[in-house]
Amino acid sequence: MRMLETIRSWIDSIFTPPITFLDLAIERLQSVSLVMAQGLNIGQYLSVFGDMPGAWQLVISSLLLSLVVIGSVFMFRSIMRLYYAKKDGVKWW
Repeated sequence: MRMLETIRSWIDSIFTPPITFLDLAIERLQSVSLVMAQGLNIGQYLSVFGDMPGAWQLVISSLLLSLVVIGSVFMFRSIMRLYYAKKDGVKWW
């Protein structure tokens, strides 16, 4: 039995630092998820436009929405270009 305890303590001494590091990482990730669960308040950043009349606020929100749509279309286009380039490259192999 003494030999079994010695081997067990030796193995524990090897694996204790990685296990404590992983426990610390899990603890940190759980604390981060609690903070991120609150969400992002975009109103704080767009409060500058809150003093404008309603029509101008609609113009600003339409411009921001159009920028998001155009950006997503450009990203989709570049991803499709990469896909077709890879597809054409594989076709000639």
